[in-house]
Amino acid sequence: MAEEKTQEQQDQQTEKSPYTVTITEAGACKKKISVEIPEEKIRKALDGKYTGLKKDAVLPGFRKGRAPLRLLEKRFGTDITKQVKLQLLADAAQEAVKSNKLDILGDPDIDPEKVELPQSGPMKFEFEVEVRPEFELPELEGIEIKKSAIEITDRRVEEELTSIRNRAGLWAPKDGTVEPEDQIIADIVIATEESNEHDKQDNIEIYVRKTGFTGPIPVEDLQGLLVGAKSGDTKKTSVDVPATFFNEQYRGKKVSLEITVKEIKRLQPAEMNEDFLARFNVSGADELRDNIRKAMAAHAERDARSAMSEQVHQYLREKTSFDLPSDVVADQSLSILQRQYSNMLMQGLAREQIDEQMEQLRAGSEEQARQQLHQFFIMDKIAEKFEITVTDEEVNGYIAQVAAMRGRRPERMREELARDGSLAHFTQQVRQQKCIEKILEKAKITDAEPEKKSAPEKKAATKKKSEPKKERPKRTKKQAEKEG
Repeated sequence: MAEEKTQEQQDQQTEKSPYTVTITEAGACKKKISVEIPEEKIRKALDGKYTGLKKDAVLPGFRKGRAPLRLLEKRFGTDITKQVKLQLLADAAQEAVKSNKLDILGDPDIDPEKVELPQSGPMKFEFEVEVRPEFELPELEGIEIKKSAIEITDRRVEEELTSIRNRAGLWAPKDGTVEPEDQIIADIVIATEESNEHDKQDNIEIYVRKTGFTGPIPVEDLQGLLVGAKSGDTKKTSVDVPATFFNEQYRGKKVSLEITVKEIKRLQPAEMNEDFLARFNVSGADELRDNIRKAMAAHAERDARSAMSEQVHQYLREKTSFDLPSDVVADQSLSILQRQYSNMLMQGLAREQIDEQMEQLRAGSEEQARQQLHQFFIMDKIAEKFEITVTDEEVNGYIAQVAAMRGRRPERMREELARDGSLAHFTQQVRQQKCIEKILEKAKITDAEPEKKSAPEKKAATKKKSEPKKERPKRTKKQAEKEG
């Protein structure tokens, strides 16, 4: 079948092109193109060059335009031959791709140094190109999609209102012992095991949570260490700081901590008074609750749309299979690796530590590149099928949304994207979004059962159901003295 197609292509191009072209398979999404340029075409190109040169060339002993051809060939032959060869290679390669309607990725890779312009007879050369994968799209109408629904209950609204009041609240001193979610003011002493020096920091704010920071040091189960302590108590612990930690001073080291509690504070939520309500431009608590409910409903709708989009992507991945161009995968993989490498450098990791992770990163980047390219080619074909295009206004709108979320100026962000080459990525994002929306318009969407429980309720219910009840072990006097 491949030979018949090649012969048909040769028959068609013979009528339209002076070149003889043979196309064969060279691997996944790769074609080998052999081209033969006839002697007549070569001679005509050389004659044209020398004719133009003769009009303008000035050689000693001859008037302008009167120099004989043999002297021009002797003086300029090497340059003329090189120019003609390069021009013939470019024209023939372009014509071979165009006349055979090859949808290539990138430019033909031709090494002119390996091609000779013969004294007589045709000039032959060959090159390989990667082509866009050929595949059939699955059925895009009537895809079964589940739309998740989350019921915005009064309890959810109250939880969000409490969260808002907490964010606007103040930390006030309290008596008694440390409890979860308290804030303590403490003096800390930090020491590394290989150094005799101590770093003492006074009046440090520490939030009593499951995992938190004590000064610059992250401490797991910080809550378990501090709960029950009183003002004046000292707690000690040691931490194995991860090798990937951003602070080079403590990275990969065993650190001892001594925490002396000076003051205990409890968060007092902001009161629902006129000043508080004025921040949200509402006249009363009920109006604020209505606004919260609307905002939560809008957020739930965005989450539902995102989940529906992922269902479309999963459907397309499962129903569409094709080989990917190896060189393009390699380029994309390298680009991903470079971004990951740069991100780790920006996080403060040393080059030696990054190099240790490179093997694992390489394996992950290739798989990530394949997924991205697979999605790109599918969306490209869907956009072609539905005649979806992207305007500058749509791209600017998308940039404005992202800029608003990041607290940036849209025009400044667009300039940066244009400079680093990321603007094309944003255009693809907008096009992909439009493709998904088009498919969802034609999809068979059914509503899932609404989720009524709040996240904390659901987590607690799951834990209660799956885990036996455990009592917290009491500390002995000896343990307490050791901790103190």
